[in-house]
Amino acid sequence: MFRIGIDLGGTKTEGILLDPEGREAARRRVPSPQGDYEATLRTIAELVGFLDGAAGGRAASVGIGIPGIVSPATGLVKNANSTWLNGKPLDRDLEALLGRPLRVENDANCLAVSEAADGSGAGCGVVFAAILGTGCGAGIVVHGRPLSGRNAIGGEWGHNPLPWPTEAEGAGPACYCGKNGCLETYVSGPAFAADHRKATGESLTAVEIAARASEGDAACVASMHRLTDRIGRGLAAVVNLLDPDVIVLGGGLSNLDALYTALPPVVGRWAFSDRIDTPVRRAMHGDSSGVRGAAWLWRPEELATAG
Repeated sequence: MFRIGIDLGGTKTEGILLDPEGREAARRRVPSPQGDYEATLRTIAELVGFLDGAAGGRAASVGIGIPGIVSPATGLVKNANSTWLNGKPLDRDLEALLGRPLRVENDANCLAVSEAADGSGAGCGVVFAAILGTGCGAGIVVHGRPLSGRNAIGGEWGHNPLPWPTEAEGAGPACYCGKNGCLETYVSGPAFAADHRKATGESLTAVEIAARASEGDAACVASMHRLTDRIGRGLAAVVNLLDPDVIVLGGGLSNLDALYTALPPVVGRWAFSDRIDTPVRRAMHGDSSGVRGAAWLWRPEELATAG
């Protein structure tokens, strides 16, 4: 069978079609509807329809990565930073709309699945993959399988508190989840820009801050230092708890080259060990990791049954 993957992001929704050999056959990216659940359903259905057409009428499985998770207890979406999805039976509504079974998984788990399969985590037993983008999440893959957990919150890194906060950081910014000081409020793309704006009064994008920092702009250098220190502290807590074989970064901030030299010594400084050898790598498949992972949510034996 062909495989369709959909990555429902905060700003864009992307679809991919993989042929039976796992090669990309078609792709399309569209803006994500904002605040509109019904429009989100239509957008996904239209992408699947386009990819079905590209498959030439041949059967295709559908996997969808979302910025949240379907609760095992209620069957409704929870923990999505695209908050209009929360409390909705997304998988059931889409199955009814598309007329076929599908798989829905957290987008960070999709990233981890993709990178563990044939990306920056290939050959590693335990892969921790973090998304640093509109929000902040993570996925864990253990020996090829995503570790969702009993409550489907495995890898919810972004909603742990920033470890070892300084006096200046205090209780931290308010998070949409109702708590304060979540990692997401410090190390997501919007949080990075907001931190720089608070410190300097300048409204710059993450890319602009990084570019100016590379040119020696003192204020931007300071903002980059705060970002890497906070990400490093967060990853050190992961190393202390999980001790993964590799850490893979995805999302918009993962494109900042400076992170890959700056982060390992920070992680080593905070982790509970005399030596830390854990590599921190950029997602090999970049922005395509999530959508590719969504396409791979169906296992071969499940495809045979579904077909």
